[in-house]
Amino acid sequence: MEIKIKAIHFDASQQLESFIMKKVSKLEQYYDGILTAEVALKVVKPETVENKEAQIKLLIASNEIFASKISNTFEESIDESVEALTKQLLKYKEKMRQK
Repeated sequence: MEIKIKAIHFDASQQLESFIMKKVSKLEQYYDGILTAEVALKVVKPETVENKEAQIKLLIASNEIFASKISNTFEESIDESVEALTKQLLKYKEKMRQK
């Protein structure tokens, strides 16, 4: 799986990037047909407490699975997005089995 990280209007630290790689690569244990994962990070305006948004789009064969979460930190947003994607992947996998 190829993981692309895009930080919009700021530079993501190496620590944040390695955290994202570690978390997103764990999604492969739920479904091994993931081709690419595109992660977009941005700070939502206006400056509020919860203003760190993480969007993750997974490309699977001919489908896309998407999750977007806003939290206090990028790490928290990534965690929540990965949780949401895990549920979606399990549902998708179950649906594929039934066909």
